[in-house]
Amino acid sequence: MNSMNRRIFLKKAGIGTATMVLSPNVIFPQRKDEVKKVRIGIIGGRFGLGFQFHEHPDCIVEAVSDLIPERRDALMKTYHCSKSYESLETLIKDSNIDAVFIATGAPDHAKHVISSLNAGKHVLCAVPAAMNLDECYEILETVKKSGLTHMMAETSVWRQSMITVKKFYNEKAFGNLMSYAAQYNHPGLETLYLNNGQKTWRYALPPMLYPTHCTGFIVGLTRERLTDVSCIGWGDNDPILQNNQYNNPFWNESAFFKTSNGLSFPVEINWKGALRGSERGEWHGDKMSVVMSHGEMSGSVLVKAGEKIVKDDGGFNVAENIVESFPDTYWWKTDMLPEPLRHTSGHDGSHCFITHEFIDSIVNNRTPEVDIYQALAMTVPGIVAHQSALKGGEHLKIPSFDI
Repeated sequence: MNSMNRRIFLKKAGIGTATMVLSPNVIFPQRKDEVKKVRIGIIGGRFGLGFQFHEHPDCIVEAVSDLIPERRDALMKTYHCSKSYESLETLIKDSNIDAVFIATGAPDHAKHVISSLNAGKHVLCAVPAAMNLDECYEILETVKKSGLTHMMAETSVWRQSMITVKKFYNEKAFGNLMSYAAQYNHPGLETLYLNNGQKTWRYALPPMLYPTHCTGFIVGLTRERLTDVSCIGWGDNDPILQNNQYNNPFWNESAFFKTSNGLSFPVEINWKGALRGSERGEWHGDKMSVVMSHGEMSGSVLVKAGEKIVKDDGGFNVAENIVESFPDTYWWKTDMLPEPLRHTSGHDGSHCFITHEFIDSIVNNRTPEVDIYQALAMTVPGIVAHQSALKGGEHLKIPSFDI
């Protein structure tokens, strides 16, 4: 799709309404005549390699860090950076650094975020925000005390298809939303369970402790909160599930959430099985529904409520719904991004948007779309869901971390 005229996009997206999801500064950032470039440090030489900070006009990659020398070298090469540190702890002492991108292992996120905020750095952190409720409370209190920017790098919020779903939502195209669903299938993660014979943080990670690629599809759209859950886990006799750091007996977990609007939200997160790899959501309305692709050999579709009455295969008179292909729009080609970032990137084009959202929120002193409250609203439900699964599906309430 060609770049959209700004006036047309504003009209179609319903910008300025109370239900706005895409903030005006995100869509059309108001650049200042003289902008102090954000000097960022990047920590983590695996996931951290996949972003575009060196291309952003308001950013300079000041330094990089990883515990492994080869990964530090890869970071320096990717970001054209000549300065590196052997650890996050040493990098955050650098007074030239304004912000950090933490792309380390999930169990270290809380510790690394808190240390970085206490060192006076704005923080972008990979998912999830934390691994338990105590860490969630501690991060929130540290963010509040620091007054600094905290953003979580949740890719589902910025997938190209999700940006279109946001547009539909702002246009009220769904009518009354009735229910949701989401699924994250990632079989084959066992290849990342060991590194040089040592167990990594991914070894037997409970699926629901990595929930944001599902919860982000709802929390990142309507800003509803997930309030209740019942979850069931599945495992087998694999030795991995009998001896692991998480005491986790499950490969797969299926949760049934209730939202703050009283809607149902079933979620599946699966690490093992004859499954198509996918990160997908569904939004069901009385006027229109969106069903994202289930993976290879499956396209996303729109289902629109029809008026034509036909007979179904049971002989009943029914309104014939209209099924259409989901529009394939490449939002990264538009002026939603600075020109140097208008190219494809990881997780369905989301990485360039995450890069820009973080830097622009600092430059314009505004709240990023996935701030600490959104980050916890996406993370906490999975923590509680896993506890439900360990209790055989017991119904549990999900605490709120909002103000």
